[in-house]
Amino acid sequence: MTTTAASTTARTVLFDEIGGPEVMRIHAVEIPAPGPGEVRIRVEALGLNRAETLLRAGTYYYQPTLPASRNGYEAAGTVESVGEGVTAFAPGDTVLTAANTELSAHGVYGELVLLPQSAVVPRPAEVDAVTAAAVWVTYSTAYGALLPTAGLLPGQHVLITGASSGVGTAAIQVVRRAGAVPIATTRTEAKRQQLLDLGAEHVIVSDREDVVKETKRLTDGRGADIVLDAIGGPGFQALGEALVRNGKLVIYGWLDARPTTLPMNWPLSVHGYGNPMVTETQEGRHRAAAYINSGLTDGTLRPVIAEVFEGLDRIQDAHRLMESNTHTGKIVVKV
Repeated sequence: MTTTAASTTARTVLFDEIGGPEVMRIHAVEIPAPGPGEVRIRVEALGLNRAETLLRAGTYYYQPTLPASRNGYEAAGTVESVGEGVTAFAPGDTVLTAANTELSAHGVYGELVLLPQSAVVPRPAEVDAVTAAAVWVTYSTAYGALLPTAGLLPGQHVLITGASSGVGTAAIQVVRRAGAVPIATTRTEAKRQQLLDLGAEHVIVSDREDVVKETKRLTDGRGADIVLDAIGGPGFQALGEALVRNGKLVIYGWLDARPTTLPMNWPLSVHGYGNPMVTETQEGRHRAAAYINSGLTDGTLRPVIAEVFEGLDRIQDAHRLMESNTHTGKIVVKV
């Protein structure tokens, strides 16, 4: 159903040059009425992702379009109005953004955003906006990497590197939900108990423990069936040695900027995972949304939220926390 809506102004975060968090400023931006196939969303909360700090700093895999670049992949809100031809959504629907758009043009840091309907997915009305803003990117990544890509099965052991990240904490829950065993890695002892409390069966502190040896010990010499790696770099090669024969090594992030070296201890399979594998098709988005929404409803998926910042005016502070790497879980900004 098409709804009548006029253009309006909304507070929106923009940046005119690459740099630190201070380059982001709030402007009054004209948001037009939705055109054919478009949805206008009143944003309630934003979930931050590392990609957004990289875009702002000019180190993402593409450069921002300057000046007046938008930013932000992930928001929870309510449909305000829809354009001609939109049948999947109606005013009043509670929704998430699907993080499948170009950030400079369609970034969601703002009170009101206009998106193609292909960039919107439903969320349960009973899930509050802060919780909802923290789920889509992390849980769709963990779901896509572990289930469609790696074929996760009950009883398997899954080694999760960088486990205190948003995707890492989501992956612990996805593994648990499948009836499998999550083994988490973290660099420092400070996060061990947090990860155990979040559901990790075991935690390996990589600064003082050998990840391969510990994984073999914890699995009675077998190794992990799946490794989910956020780091890459030279250490990626050694992770192959932590796998069972014919195990699966899935890399979805490159926190180590050095060249990534492939393991040589065949047979094993290596998968490079990117979230467009889920978000670029209607079927993929539908399956991921159904999985996430059912987990939110039954309580088996519950995002770990590091901190909630009140108001768009705190966006710079939220980016500073993201860059500090001292948090566990998701950073959320209430709009």
